[in-house]
Amino acid sequence: MQTLTVIFAHGRESGPWGTKIRALAKVAERLGCQVISRDDRDNRDPELRVVRLIDEVKAIDGPVVLVGSSMGGYVATVASQVVRPVGLFLMAPAFGLPGYANQAPLPISRELTVVYGWDDDIVPVEPVLDFAKKHQAMLHLIPAGHALLEQVEWLTQIFELFLGRCLQLDRATARERFLATL
Repeated sequence: MQTLTVIFAHGRESGPWGTKIRALAKVAERLGCQVISRDDRDNRDPELRVVRLIDEVKAIDGPVVLVGSSMGGYVATVASQVVRPVGLFLMAPAFGLPGYANQAPLPISRELTVVYGWDDDIVPVEPVLDFAKKHQAMLHLIPAGHALLEQVEWLTQIFELFLGRCLQLDRATARERFLATL
């Protein structure tokens, strides 16, 4: 069975190894996943970030999970249409904001979780709720701001449950491929 690779896409104003990503990366590594945290600080264009993410995933052998925060959530969602990850874990995804080409991105993944902070003053709640409802996402609304830093411990627990489901899906797929060869 191939190792699951978890790829983190950070927000416009943050970096590849911020507090949230470090905490979630520890969870992924403990569960046996490879971890990549992209560094897109040189680029504020979400569409170019999508292209870069797709190119990076094409070089990976095996299944992937995309994790995105804010702009990174938008980027991961749009990239999922090409990449088709096992899972998408979106934190305060930048939906409904001006300057983003795809105002209604279609997520393509078997697991979809969205986390949004009630005190988010960057991303409006309505587009996030509409997205989650339309795509039947697991939705967590929590008492936190846009960065969700008030809830990092809780976030790691939710991420561990999400990643566990992704790993089960990947094992099931590997088993199905094996049985098909008999």
